[in-house]
Amino acid sequence: MKNQIMLFSLACATALCADTIQSIEYNNLNKISQKIVDETLDIKVGDEFNNNKINNAIKEFYKFGYFDDIVAINNNGKLQLNFKEKPSIANIDIKGYKSRTDDIESLKTMIKLKKGSMYTEKKVKDAKKVLLDLLENDGYINSVVETEIEELNEHSLKLTFNVNKGDEIIIKKANYYGSDKLDQDDFDNVSANKEKEIASWWFGQNDGEVKIDQLKYDARRINELYFEKGYLDAQVKEPFLNIDFASNQANLDFFIKEGTKYITNDIKIFLDSAIVDPKDIYPELDLIIGNTFNIKKLRKDQKYIKTQVADKGYAFAQVKFDVKKDTKNSKVDIIFNVIPGKKVYINDVKISGNSRTLDRVIRRNVYLAPGDLFSQTDLNDSKSKLGRSSYFEKVKIEQKRVSEDKIDIMVDVVEAATGALTVGGGYGSYDKLMINGSVKDTNVFGSGLGVGISADLSANQSDFTLSLTNPAINDSKFSGDIEAHNSDSEISKTVYDLDKSTKGFSIGVGREIIRDLRAGIRYKLDFISEDYEYDTTSYTGSNPYSDIDYISSSLVPYINFDNTDNYQLPREGMKIGTSLQYAGIGGDSKYLKSTNYFKYFNSLNDYAELDWIFRFKTKISILVDNGQINQGDSLYMGGTKSLRGFSSYAFPSNTDGDVQDPYKNLWTNSVEMSFPLVPNAKMRWALFYDYGMIGEESFTDVQRSSTGAVLEWISPLGPLQLIFAKALDAQADEDTSSFEFSLGSSF
Repeated sequence: MKNQIMLFSLACATALCADTIQSIEYNNLNKISQKIVDETLDIKVGDEFNNNKINNAIKEFYKFGYFDDIVAINNNGKLQLNFKEKPSIANIDIKGYKSRTDDIESLKTMIKLKKGSMYTEKKVKDAKKVLLDLLENDGYINSVVETEIEELNEHSLKLTFNVNKGDEIIIKKANYYGSDKLDQDDFDNVSANKEKEIASWWFGQNDGEVKIDQLKYDARRINELYFEKGYLDAQVKEPFLNIDFASNQANLDFFIKEGTKYITNDIKIFLDSAIVDPKDIYPELDLIIGNTFNIKKLRKDQKYIKTQVADKGYAFAQVKFDVKKDTKNSKVDIIFNVIPGKKVYINDVKISGNSRTLDRVIRRNVYLAPGDLFSQTDLNDSKSKLGRSSYFEKVKIEQKRVSEDKIDIMVDVVEAATGALTVGGGYGSYDKLMINGSVKDTNVFGSGLGVGISADLSANQSDFTLSLTNPAINDSKFSGDIEAHNSDSEISKTVYDLDKSTKGFSIGVGREIIRDLRAGIRYKLDFISEDYEYDTTSYTGSNPYSDIDYISSSLVPYINFDNTDNYQLPREGMKIGTSLQYAGIGGDSKYLKSTNYFKYFNSLNDYAELDWIFRFKTKISILVDNGQINQGDSLYMGGTKSLRGFSSYAFPSNTDGDVQDPYKNLWTNSVEMSFPLVPNAKMRWALFYDYGMIGEESFTDVQRSSTGAVLEWISPLGPLQLIFAKALDAQADEDTSSFEFSLGSSF
């Protein structure tokens, strides 16, 4: 640090007020306010010059860390303080390490430098060390980080870190000495460092890259795996990495003592039955007497017991467990000891992070309010409900103790982009080029109201819809929606072409019955026109259908259940719904249509610590003739929402050359397994199998299946899907579709 301080010359012979300060002047000072400078100097006009006091003041200025040099000058009673400030970092760049913008920004956060930061050699040295540590953790050795400084002006500079990655170490062989009960595949499921596999470039194959920072944790993960398998005496030492620097390859050696497998012999819960009766808990435990002990199930049971007690208001209940081993017989007794503490009530619900969404919109989705008795289930359900509202990208709910019997609920959200202009489409052999677009906002002005305008266009269909929804009328449990639509579709069959035009609207009201369960009723009024054109070359019989204009007026009561944990990417939970459309209220159509669906989501993370998501959905529709069913009322199968790999309206197909009556029975099923692709970019991929059946009087007239893959991206504009499908059992002349993409819809 340069410190040039020119103090007043005692050799100066002048007596012109040399001992009294006539004025104080600060030069080149921008970083500190005038008030702080005056307080730090602690000298004012009229004071006598005091060398020690000025020296001490300058030392205090240096402590701010803003200055390279400070010079004090006495000019015949005029005190001048000349500052040379450290330059600010106007720009930071990191080259040669990461390529994605998000990754580079993350690196800048980790090195603790940002635009506007004061430049110091120590900060740069510390940043270089962080980068070198990160490179080593990523498996690179002998890396070099150099800095390049470009002065933009006397007050700012550009700082560039040039990274030269060292050699990457690849694990050629992973040895697990002493492992007889488990094999390498078991260890690969939990370890970060794995042996390189053949075709390591293929997705899902191990690339063998060493992750230095994870080595110390791999032994613990393997030890935990043994505990999950019941081997409570297992011991796994920290691994030894033997590197051949000539080839940059390594052998990774684990040394394992397995021991014997333990059986759960007995489980006891010591808990005041006035709070929760232990007899009600025992049947719900994952650990089962007589089965192999599993440490993961033990912790899950611990969490379950705590939740049951916390639901009674004991927010800070402690559940401790003791594992008593009978090594001679390889059995284990589990003892849970519950310390409930005191009942806790809600003092306040504090919300943060919502710059747009109104507080009341968040509060109505939180099941806890000031004065309520605490409930852990209410807390968990509140987080899930906010997560699937579509308003937020992240939701965090914590509890903060303010007294012995009161807590604050802290709700912190990261808002999602709810307004979107979306465009999507695809191509199929039937619909040809398909384009869909919409302008919608599910949270207008942060009010929770949803509005939308959408259009779907293809060679055979056009559909326009305008909608308005209110999920909580006056913040009550009642919801409402209104929709107007105009659609034209051409359904081409072997025997005839049907041009169907529909104009109408619907209005509905619903109410939350119990948590996650809603019921309601919707009125629909449609003005429909059906025009038929028959192919006389392939059909010589009478024309059973003629051009017709009719009105469909119907009521649709419905019940829906949804306890999924996220709106865009559910990992846990179910969606269940049933509705019954009764057509015949003053209109021409007279029928009953029953529609039932079930969707199930389950993350495999709880079982194998893998971010895989299992998805299943099934839908059953039944049409009952109540006096008049028009051809346009028929059930149809095919398309992205029922049977991928086949075009929309693919069935009934009329490939046999006969005119078919409306199909009245439909059952479709889809099974998917979703895998992470680029987690930071919210990209995933999935494999699927679809199976469907449809018929006139039964479900089994037509049975078809398909398989394929889906690329998924939760983009800023909404969920994007690229669907690559293969019809497995398509018959001749049936309409298939091998590729489609869409924005705004998901599984």
